[in-house]
Amino acid sequence: MRAYITNTSAFLPNRPIENERIEEVLGMVGGMPSRAKRLVLRSNGIKQRYYAVDPSTGEPTYTNAEMTAACVKRLFASEEALDSIDCLAAGTSIPDQVMPGHGLMVHGELGNACCEVVSTSGICLSSMAALKYAAMGVRSEAFATAVSTGSELVSPLLCARNFEAESKFKIERLKKKPEIAFEKDFLRWMLSDGAGAFLLENHPHRRAGQPVVEIAWIEIYSYANELETCMYSGAEKLEDGSLRGWKSYSQQALIDHSVMTVKQDVKLLNENIVSMAVRETLKRVIEKTGLQVGQVDYFLPHISSMYFNEKVYQALVELDFEIPRDRWFTNLTTKGNTGSASIYIMLDELLKSGRLKSGDRLLCFVPESGRFSSSFMLLAVV
Repeated sequence: MRAYITNTSAFLPNRPIENERIEEVLGMVGGMPSRAKRLVLRSNGIKQRYYAVDPSTGEPTYTNAEMTAACVKRLFASEEALDSIDCLAAGTSIPDQVMPGHGLMVHGELGNACCEVVSTSGICLSSMAALKYAAMGVRSEAFATAVSTGSELVSPLLCARNFEAESKFKIERLKKKPEIAFEKDFLRWMLSDGAGAFLLENHPHRRAGQPVVEIAWIEIYSYANELETCMYSGAEKLEDGSLRGWKSYSQQALIDHSVMTVKQDVKLLNENIVSMAVRETLKRVIEKTGLQVGQVDYFLPHISSMYFNEKVYQALVELDFEIPRDRWFTNLTTKGNTGSASIYIMLDELLKSGRLKSGDRLLCFVPESGRFSSSFMLLAVV
């Protein structure tokens, strides 16, 4: 049995926020403009993004589950058709709560009939894991219809109020080790909100005015056995590279150390993301699947920053797998880095663009810096 993506949807909250308006929405830490902002924005190339935050109050306008449910509803012609879902697989980096699982909260928002629900955790690859679960279920005939999602609501964590206590508590330490501040401030200008959803079926029903794609394969690899943590939340990274989780902190310490904010070891990222996520993973994929560069009509890379665009290209060249630039497709600069939702939002835009023809093959690439893991997926336009 085969698995087809027969419809896609995307949800981007509120109006787009241009670069010069970011601190109007997120606020200024300590009442001062960020010194890292201009540098990071120039490097990442993002021109606008979307935040599920009311600029006047700083309060969220949607929950993660609400955005995801709104996205799923767009896959179907009517509310009643939601009852055809046999499985809902939902991936996200930061759900609205520690428990219950994100997928169950989305199911609750949808209110559709009883179905199997799975929540996949992680960071960017959480949505690829959800997609693979749904696709394997359809292929095995466990489900006739499945929905997979990727979504992120990170903006509430990026608001200045979450950093105020730390800016006072650690002022002397930050003077001595400014990289501590940069690793947290860096991501305030990198991440944004959004959701995407795919409808999977075992027959290529054309449900919408866009092409149907068959999932040829999805390969996912982890390098946590080789590398320490790079991107994290709900923990602090210790000198030996291990993490001290949020459960071992007092309530006040959680605030003083802004333990729940999203952090990234930028040096570790630069040293390993291309070599492991691109070179090492693509070697494994080629060996396992027999993938050849001539099979690729479009390359959809989820990259966190345009800074990595040329680095990924050079890595492909070094592997004798050069994909010409005119075959690349990304919407990072206009949609922002929406984490696990990015590949869904990217594919949705390409499928609705009118550019694809029957037989086109799409190679999707999603890396994750959390503990370094990576995924490649091959799709074929029916």
